[in-house]
Amino acid sequence: MSLFNPIKPARKARIGLYSVGLRAYWEQFPGLRGRLVEYGKFIENRMSQWGEVFNYGLVDTETEGRKAGEWLNGQNVDLVFCHAATYSTSATVLPVHQLCPAPVVFLNLQPTERINYDQSTTGEWLAHCGACPVPEFANAFNRAGIAFRVVNGILGLDYTPEISLTNETTHVRAEAIRAWRDIEEWIRAASVPRTLKHSRFGFLGNTYSGMLDMYSDFTMIQAQTGLHVEVLEMCDLDRMLKEVTPQDVKNKLDAVHNMFRISGDSPSDPIARKPSDEQLEWSCRVAAAQEKLVREFDLDALSYYYHGAPGGEYEKLQGGFIVGHSLLTAHGIPCAGEGDLKTALGMKICDIVGTGGSFSEIVVVDYVDGTILLGHDGPFHIAISEGKPILRGMGLYHGKQGTGVSVEAKVKTGPITTLGMTQTEDGKLKMIISEAEATDGPTMRIGNTQTPVKFRMHPDDYMTRWFAEAPTHHCAMSIGHNGSLFAKVGELMRLKNVTL
Repeated sequence: MSLFNPIKPARKARIGLYSVGLRAYWEQFPGLRGRLVEYGKFIENRMSQWGEVFNYGLVDTETEGRKAGEWLNGQNVDLVFCHAATYSTSATVLPVHQLCPAPVVFLNLQPTERINYDQSTTGEWLAHCGACPVPEFANAFNRAGIAFRVVNGILGLDYTPEISLTNETTHVRAEAIRAWRDIEEWIRAASVPRTLKHSRFGFLGNTYSGMLDMYSDFTMIQAQTGLHVEVLEMCDLDRMLKEVTPQDVKNKLDAVHNMFRISGDSPSDPIARKPSDEQLEWSCRVAAAQEKLVREFDLDALSYYYHGAPGGEYEKLQGGFIVGHSLLTAHGIPCAGEGDLKTALGMKICDIVGTGGSFSEIVVVDYVDGTILLGHDGPFHIAISEGKPILRGMGLYHGKQGTGVSVEAKVKTGPITTLGMTQTEDGKLKMIISEAEATDGPTMRIGNTQTPVKFRMHPDDYMTRWFAEAPTHHCAMSIGHNGSLFAKVGELMRLKNVTL
């Protein structure tokens, strides 16, 4: 799903597809081949909602398998679905994937919910026996050292072919819905490595001094994800600032008034006040410069932190960061504060699959409601906000230098999933995934983002398990229950992942 009009949309996955059968069947059972090809076209059309599909067609001999492997290689596919349309020998299928190294998913999708036992012929049965060869495929692939996945269920046609002797209108069956949800997730997940391999992440300034969990090696990041890290200078942004026109500022002010509510003074916190006109104008000027920076360096995400010398120009410049970085995040350029490159990666993964991805950390535990407040002092993903976010003027940024405008908001009430990106002792990236519910519980009025989150266990039990995974202390918060989707992303990217 698309949340806002992105500055740079995610790339669609390139999906390979072929169906398998046994060539000896075609003369023996007239109509069977055409029927299986029709099933393959149905699968192709459904998959085209989520990716760019390259359907080789029917593979029914070992020689045809080699041709299919070479052809799929030529299409530069990210993922290949093998539709087990009927029985086929494993010698037909294995060459495809010895020649094409893209990850493979076997589709065992029976066209009917129940075969017509009384009237069935051998040809009718063969159109429904896709499960028969899958164990053979699994054994051959295991011995060949090729990883595989399987989706089991019902094909989900919304009609019954004329040749059929049974009911094939099965799109409302739970087994069809579940299978197609799994297929959709695999395709959406495959768009992540493709997009990341063409992505440029800006790193502006430095990582917050002393936050050892967040320090990462740029080469390690590129080696494991394919993304490029572009190191930026504050003077680059300062140069952009000098190019901002009054019209640029007006455009950003219009966007701010359209997307945010402007607060009054906080009734509780003396440092959180109504933003002054000067503060809003400055944040919008900086926001315009930030967008120019993104466009000049062709960025897909940004990690940033800079405090500057007290009273200096760069201190003033960074004081205006949060509004502009929130606007960029909502438009597909996730921005992670405090120089947290790994969480920028987590936010980008959420963004690619269309689920948001807001910058968060533990704020406080509410033992009465059984929730953990997750949030930060910015930026925020406006597109997944519960209502309009609030802008507050901050007399100071806690733990940081400078003053400016901050975002006070919460993520939409309902299902959410947090995605944490951490690094293990052997230098490998690891994903920590948690499904939960965002509640309508109370929050503080202090200019920070805060979302009360109820996990599937007591807050203490959840934190015990979370901390044991040695997380980076930030995470990305996405809307929806995306645990199986994110796990598929981790598998396709060959990253360690754990679901709590």
